[in-house]
Amino acid sequence: MAEQADLHHVPEMRLVEALVPIVLLILLLATAVASFGDETTGGPAQIALIVSGMVAAAIGVRKGLTWEMLEKAVVQSVSRSAVAILILLSVGALIGVWMAAGVIPTIIYYGSMVLSPAIFYVATLLVCAIVSVVIGSSWTTAGTIGIALISIASAMGLSVEITAGAIISGAYFGDKLSPLSDTTNLASGLSGVDLFKHITFLLWTTTPSFVVALIFFSGATLMMGDVMPESQIEALRQTIADTFSLHPVLFLPMVAMFGMGVSRVPAFVAIFISTLIGALLGSVFQESETGVSGVAGALEHTKGYWLAAASGYQAGSGEPMLDELLSGGGMASMLTTIWLIVSAMFFSGMMERTGMLQRILVSLLLLFKRDGSLVAGAGMTALATNAIASDQYLSIVLTSRMYADEFKTRGLDPVNLSRVVEDAGTATSPLVPWNTCGAFMAGTLGVPTLAYLPYCVFNLASPVISMLYAATGFKIMKLAGYETSGSEFQVSKN
Repeated sequence: MAEQADLHHVPEMRLVEALVPIVLLILLLATAVASFGDETTGGPAQIALIVSGMVAAAIGVRKGLTWEMLEKAVVQSVSRSAVAILILLSVGALIGVWMAAGVIPTIIYYGSMVLSPAIFYVATLLVCAIVSVVIGSSWTTAGTIGIALISIASAMGLSVEITAGAIISGAYFGDKLSPLSDTTNLASGLSGVDLFKHITFLLWTTTPSFVVALIFFSGATLMMGDVMPESQIEALRQTIADTFSLHPVLFLPMVAMFGMGVSRVPAFVAIFISTLIGALLGSVFQESETGVSGVAGALEHTKGYWLAAASGYQAGSGEPMLDELLSGGGMASMLTTIWLIVSAMFFSGMMERTGMLQRILVSLLLLFKRDGSLVAGAGMTALATNAIASDQYLSIVLTSRMYADEFKTRGLDPVNLSRVVEDAGTATSPLVPWNTCGAFMAGTLGVPTLAYLPYCVFNLASPVISMLYAATGFKIMKLAGYETSGSEFQVSKN
């Protein structure tokens, strides 16, 4: 029994000790950004996370933990990202196969006809918001319609960074409000709040955040610089039509993806099936590049899609711009992103097992004396945990568990907690390059996190508006029987 207790032993940490790996990580990441810029997540960030995690481990060993204990914690931490890694690999395969099969070229061809530059950014925001509300997944939204919209933006000479910001803003609007969203259900469930009460209360911060995003992307459209002339866009469309056999049936893989999303089919399964549908349709509509027919041609098709899923697709239209636009994807393209996630979860596991993360969170709780500061503190904790623990689910879970009792003790309705966790936890997760969400969005959309971050207006506005509410006391709901009295609370005598 004593040995079993030792396995679960968490050493006592002083705050200064707990902050050492965090301070080191901040310094290393700042140095990496200054030295490598957009290339930070291609290796330097991973090294910073591993080194900082090893420093946390060294402190833990000095406090009595064994390497075996820490190793098991890391395995558990990395295992939490297994689903994210599988989805990333499946998205890589989907992009490669959909390009080779003519699915993405078909979407670009027809999409560039419907979405003119004059409405593109706003339309991107609205389309992604609607899709995400319907299917309840920001990842699936970005991994399907998001990929297509990025390709259309590139084909039209528009900013892929602004487009990525619009995609992510819309996708996370739905991720916060959809009753099908896992984060929405998780935040409300852990806080003990009815799901639809949680969603209704979220509208108070989510709606103005979305309006701010809508105004921004409308302004971005009006202030847009020179875009590709229509004649050049038409020439690009013609080259696509000459290179691929286009047909409306090739929209079927995306339609199937949305249908499975609404039906709550797991994301990995839905992406896998949609990839297979794309490959089958491509085998029917696209000619074998070798020109061989019959069984030999079918084998060549199979080999081509196999390689596209594994290593990506290389377009060969002879038009450099189009070849660059329609080349990429493949599971191999996601390996750097996966490396980043594994490194981040290594650091997270070390911080958790040594008790450093908990020590920092407990110290934070002591700082928040007023109702508003407690709500704001919960939001800042969710935001900080996104950066430290590198996972939005962990951010939601840790913050909800840590603050739930304190909210009730102070007479605050738990719906305040569930809302601020979503505003500052769910919404900000794609803004952290080494967070699983930030890594996924960068890998899927092909735009570095720090490049699209300034344009994720909805995600930036959500925590700001939530903090303003906390500071002013606006829409901070009390439990029945409690009333505010200065900086403290008291039970009402009525």
